[in-house]
Amino acid sequence: MAPPNRSRPSLLRPIFELLRQAILALAMVLPCGLAASPLAERLDDPKVLGSSTFRFLGLPVYDARLYTPGGAPFDWNQEFGLKLTYRKSIAQKALIKSTLDEMVRQGNPTPTADQLQACFQAVSKGDSYLAIPEGPDKIGFWRNGSRTCTLSSPGITRAFMSIFLGSNTRSANFTRQLKGQ
Repeated sequence: MAPPNRSRPSLLRPIFELLRQAILALAMVLPCGLAASPLAERLDDPKVLGSSTFRFLGLPVYDARLYTPGGAPFDWNQEFGLKLTYRKSIAQKALIKSTLDEMVRQGNPTPTADQLQACFQAVSKGDSYLAIPEGPDKIGFWRNGSRTCTLSSPGITRAFMSIFLGSNTRSANFTRQLKGQ
């Protein structure tokens, strides 16, 4: 003989409904996901101006996006932000060394390795760094949305950002795409 067909109300149903309502409320408070981002806090109407993938020996290393207010053309004298999203794991020491080497190659003044060590940690696939200049002599850095440091020294904005946006980068095509050209 088959047992009687009894249905029990699920104890999880009220919990899932409450969770669904909480997520919906949060989505309404944070439109487009930029409301709580460093970009939205520091740039007026941040929009992607351009994007590109940096490759080494043909292999993708990171995807870059350049943000400007309202997607305006890039100008060293205006606000901007640069976000790198890594496609592979890179050790902290390698990030620091490649940054210093590239700044030296371009003839730019460099911060010390100790200063960069405070800013840069090892990255894994999917990790991102965001750099936002705070005038010509200061840059703020965020790793996966959390502030890591601020580099301060005369001319550091142009010296550091020229790695990606200068006239003597490793890849002119990468830089043109990043600038939306």
